[in-house]
Amino acid sequence: MKILVYGAGVQGSYLAHVLVQGGHDVTVLARGKRAEELENEGVVIRHYLQRKTTVDSVQVIRTLEPEDVYDLIFVMMKYSDFEAVLPILADNDSRHIVLVGNNMDTYAMQDYLSKSKRSPKQVAFGFQTTAGTRADGKVICIRGGHGQMVIGGLDGTIPFRSLLEQAFMRTKYKLDFHEQIDAWLKNHMVLVVPMNMVILFHGFQMKEVVRDDKRMRQMVAAMGEGFRVLDSLGYPLIPAGQASWITKHPHFIRWALKLFLALPVSRLIDGTVVELKALNNSFAGWRTLSDVSTPNWDALEAELLSLS
Repeated sequence: MKILVYGAGVQGSYLAHVLVQGGHDVTVLARGKRAEELENEGVVIRHYLQRKTTVDSVQVIRTLEPEDVYDLIFVMMKYSDFEAVLPILADNDSRHIVLVGNNMDTYAMQDYLSKSKRSPKQVAFGFQTTAGTRADGKVICIRGGHGQMVIGGLDGTIPFRSLLEQAFMRTKYKLDFHEQIDAWLKNHMVLVVPMNMVILFHGFQMKEVVRDDKRMRQMVAAMGEGFRVLDSLGYPLIPAGQASWITKHPHFIRWALKLFLALPVSRLIDGTVVELKALNNSFAGWRTLSDVSTPNWDALEAELLSLS
């Protein structure tokens, strides 16, 4: 199968590794220094928990031309980059696209691609449950098991589900098909944005984050406010137990997060001001539609917006 991984960060690099191991013809779209690293060294991944390093050879392209056709395209980009990528995808002849990552605008993105002028598109959305960072030309990847993607379509069953299953058939990577992927992504965003805002405020110095009890309290309270916003707008809370624990037992959640952030593995959490601002800005629109008060989220937002 001919597959394009659009993006060569931690997420894209690990997915490319999995697909190469699955025996596919894998191409990675990358630019600048990252493209040169892939051409010269291959996809080099240090699997942090598994204590091993893998190297995979892939084809590398720097641009996606309209006539470049792939059986599957996985777009592994930050949320703030999707806007620039969508026109390129719309102008390409490939039909099956999976947009992977934090996403607050699934319906708008699907609508945009469905009106593609070159060929009809079938779109799915996913989130890969890996994390990590890049350093010195290699990816340091944190994962449980052999990797997993929560994935789903907006209109029921993914039309090209059999193609996706075929892509991962010879791997141990897990596809977790979810019938409410839009709600799942919004629930995930409610967790990710407050936590990453507080981490960002401390320059990714996790010891400082753990010591800042005031912001830790704000962070957990903001998560609870976010879930109440989604609930007020009719979105299911997925998983329901997660939202319930955060809203009913904030003290326990705060200490659990402190324990996690004190672990060495937490230092590999990555993020950018640009993506956080974009995600927060999108959620601000949902907050204005709700009558739920969000003082803790508002306080974190004000501090985020002051950052350059």
